[in-house]
Amino acid sequence: MTLHETAHPAHAPGIDSTWTFETTARSLTGRRPVAGGVIDAIGDTPLIELSRFGAARGARARILGKAEFSNPLGSVKDRIVWGIIRAAEESGQLRPGALIVDITSGNTGIALAAIAAGRGYRTKFYLGDNTSPDKRLLLEAIGAEIVPVPNSLFLDPEALDLLFLRAQEENPGAFIADQLNNPANPATHYATTGPEIWRDTSGGVDVLVAGVGTGGTSAGAGRFLKEQKPALRLVVAEPGDASVPSEEVLYPEEIDGVHKVVDVEPEQLPGNYAPELVDEVIGVEASEAYAAAREVLHEEGLLVGPSSGANLEAAARLAQRPEHEGTTIVVILADTGERYLSAGVFGPRPAGDSGPGVPDGAGGSGPERR
Repeated sequence: MTLHETAHPAHAPGIDSTWTFETTARSLTGRRPVAGGVIDAIGDTPLIELSRFGAARGARARILGKAEFSNPLGSVKDRIVWGIIRAAEESGQLRPGALIVDITSGNTGIALAAIAAGRGYRTKFYLGDNTSPDKRLLLEAIGAEIVPVPNSLFLDPEALDLLFLRAQEENPGAFIADQLNNPANPATHYATTGPEIWRDTSGGVDVLVAGVGTGGTSAGAGRFLKEQKPALRLVVAEPGDASVPSEEVLYPEEIDGVHKVVDVEPEQLPGNYAPELVDEVIGVEASEAYAAAREVLHEEGLLVGPSSGANLEAAARLAQRPEHEGTTIVVILADTGERYLSAGVFGPRPAGDSGPGVPDGAGGSGPERR
């Protein structure tokens, strides 16, 4: 079976055995010399040996980075966007010229805007008002329609539900991508990311480290790998308490795209998150995630974003433990760091800049949460 051919993720949550997913022109057995388009370039990302980073951290384990930043739109979200669009096309939910709507200000929006444009769809996004300038400019360049909304709405599940209702009412007939709850999200990772890791480590992966943005990577890839190797440990990196927006501090220094999963109300968790698969949750503060992103840049020459930094910090801590001596840890490097150059992740911000997308006078810092 190849990933370009038909995959049947029969055990993926929410997807029956007849659901098909065509992902990439590069298969599990080789690469085609020419991709037929941007979609054919999605997936089959390499594993990169992080030997210098590991040595600097005193690692007892082997650390491998899953280079999701090498997807054509620069992030792991390329995978789920094509999975969501593909499933919607097959089910008849998406028709030529349709409008795709979602509540996102991160990499999913960028991938949706670009891939949708290439297939003749329009896109409209409700964005938090602390979206980084890098991402906002990129969305505008692709041609997405943007509706700014207060970041405070993302802190209140009821307010977020109302925002979804508003999006539906304002865009009758549009397809709501709903990345947090769409079952095509984890099914895509079950059909692609998990098998790639298993293949490229020859079944030698012992630990998978991922963050939870939509919950799809950990749920999909984690489920597949645990089915192959029940002893595999799935570890999730979450933001520390000081790195989570609150009513008192609406714009703290954040880890973009990484959500807290411990000590939160169930309705605040993404619907695709599968806590029953998770063996351990490691808290990482934004400052630690930023430092790890800088460290892997200096040690390995890899420019990755803060969510990758959080995963790297968690992986480094695991790799130092005696019980992980000689094991193989795969860490998801979720996106490129180019979208955070204005966020202070890799150096000081320009004078007078209080943070990416933070409204004047609001204070705070750090890239947006979603």
